[in-house]
Amino acid sequence: MGWPSLLVSLFMLWSSLLLPCSGNKDRLTVGKTISGNQTIISAGETFALGFFSPGNSTNRYLGIWYNNIPVKTVVWVANREAPLSLPEDSSGVFTISDNGNLVVLDGNGRIVWSSNVSAADMDKKNTFGLLMDSSNLVLRQSSDQSDLWRSFDYPSDTALPGMKLSSNVKTGQSIHLTSWKNEVDPAPGEFLLEVNRGMAIRRGPNLFARTDWDGNPSIGSLLKVGNYAFYLTVTINDEGVNVTFTLSQLSVFSRFVLNQNGRVELMSWFNKEWMTLWSAPEKECDFYGRCGPNASCYQNSSSSICKCLDGFKPKVDSEWDIGNWSGGCIRRKELSCSSNGFLRVDVMKLPYAYHLITIRNSSVTECETECKRNCSCTDYAFRKYENGAASRCLNWFGDFDDLVQDDINGKDFYVRLDGSELVGTPEANNFMDKNRVRVIISISAASSALLLIGAFVYSLRRRLTEHAVGGSDTSVVEIIYKESEVLASETNSPELSSFSLSTLRVLTDNFSVTNKLGEGGFGPVYKGSLLDGQEVAIKRLSEKSEQGFEEFMNGLKLIAKLQHRNLVRLVGFCIEEKEKILIYEYMPNKSLDKFLFGPTKDSELDWNTRFDIIEGIAQGLLYLHEHSRLKVIHRDLKASNILLDGDMKPKISDFATARIFGINQTEANTCRLVGTL
Repeated sequence: MGWPSLLVSLFMLWSSLLLPCSGNKDRLTVGKTISGNQTIISAGETFALGFFSPGNSTNRYLGIWYNNIPVKTVVWVANREAPLSLPEDSSGVFTISDNGNLVVLDGNGRIVWSSNVSAADMDKKNTFGLLMDSSNLVLRQSSDQSDLWRSFDYPSDTALPGMKLSSNVKTGQSIHLTSWKNEVDPAPGEFLLEVNRGMAIRRGPNLFARTDWDGNPSIGSLLKVGNYAFYLTVTINDEGVNVTFTLSQLSVFSRFVLNQNGRVELMSWFNKEWMTLWSAPEKECDFYGRCGPNASCYQNSSSSICKCLDGFKPKVDSEWDIGNWSGGCIRRKELSCSSNGFLRVDVMKLPYAYHLITIRNSSVTECETECKRNCSCTDYAFRKYENGAASRCLNWFGDFDDLVQDDINGKDFYVRLDGSELVGTPEANNFMDKNRVRVIISISAASSALLLIGAFVYSLRRRLTEHAVGGSDTSVVEIIYKESEVLASETNSPELSSFSLSTLRVLTDNFSVTNKLGEGGFGPVYKGSLLDGQEVAIKRLSEKSEQGFEEFMNGLKLIAKLQHRNLVRLVGFCIEEKEKILIYEYMPNKSLDKFLFGPTKDSELDWNTRFDIIEGIAQGLLYLHEHSRLKVIHRDLKASNILLDGDMKPKISDFATARIFGINQTEANTCRLVGTL
């Protein structure tokens, strides 16, 4: 054999030996070991697995980290409670044991960590470890490719896209996060993040902070940052709770971390560094039980204050006088099993540790009745969901903890009090004697009859007047239906999109109360985020709305034809099934009335800002009256209809009752009452 033939043969032999190794760089097979600086790399080269020493520590751990990030960021640790010590354990290895498990061995060959699988049908001689691009390390069986063990089921301090946190009420098992002890010691620290009634951070056995999903059987939460959407999908069933973290663009490295201080942080890799996009707890009222039992916490921008609810008093007055509220409040008068009622406390984050009662087609009244039946029931709340699930009654027994004012996502909370404590409150009506009730009912019936007669006479006179005049007020809808020359040139705006109802359900987490911005005469308004990152306000016509289909079409058709920097921009609409929905650009500073008439925000409006707002409103009105192709009179201009963007620039909104005038028309008669008193 000549030299050329020999070289070719050697090259082919070398290639045949090399290819299996390079092709299987993401797995650990029987007989293979990882030690020293050797690593396993996932197929897409996103994550690496190997031994590392955190910071200046001399201990060695088997862990998983991001492969292509210059700052070594560990997301999972195997032997976090049994480190290898240098230099005696410098020869520690990661391999597959004789019983088919993944194991870490110290320098003496002793097992310090194991996947510890003991399945009866496990093929011990044909298992392998596989590092996936999700960072999930799995022990897999070669014969049927089934997973025997997954690192995602045993997380450290980090949750990654695709990972699930859960609690199983039947088995008692849970998947949770535990913080590192400190920056150089990945041993379990004092904080634990678990899911059950909500998402709770514990410090040892005690609650540190928590959120709650009120027994809702299906919740999807969306956090929008720029063009990236982070989803926390919550599923509740008979077995327990599952929470999954997903990301709209997997090209962005993102992770949830429970740090050593008990804070949960959402971090993403931007501009060559880890940026914290969201964290909790942040404010004083976020910390569990700040005000003690039977008290409520009220938060402003920089501080918090605790208050006893009506019917309660500080447990220790002297402590409250110096701002120490941890002792909480006690009842002024103890409850008996009769002669008591319920005081409603508005917009509160509900207390923890409720007892859940599912009542099909229940109501607030039914929940109150259910609580009254049990003398031990001290408080209740009612939750009705829009996804077809059964309504829920939430009951509390004894003292309640962690009641927090929440103007955005808060719910009504009903506190049981002795009847004497309700005097002077709206709830005192529950204790009127029967004769007084009969009198009021009689008066109400007579008043209703008079109102009906008056309404009939008014309606009759109005019809006669309209007939005599020869017509009534011409609305925008009537102009549209008559194919006015003004609107005929453009029936569809090129920038206006039609949304499906299913899409809007996703954007608003099924119209969740957590996304609700407020509610007006039209109906509730929800916040959502489009796939391109744009935040929007989603205005849903309520069946009980004071405005009807005509006003809906006014707002839709009119604002679609008007474009000005001081008019709120319509993004799209939805007319599907019985739903009528408008989608507007989102105004982060909400409406002007919140600043003019709110308790503290008026101080934020200096003279320059006020002047800019006045000028912006005037520019918007000038456009409507003089410079737009349609001559429009708003007819319901008020502070709550002036929205403010992130730069405090005003935008006129709510054209439901607006009216179009002819180009040369300067006055008109109207027979329709509009506006707000």
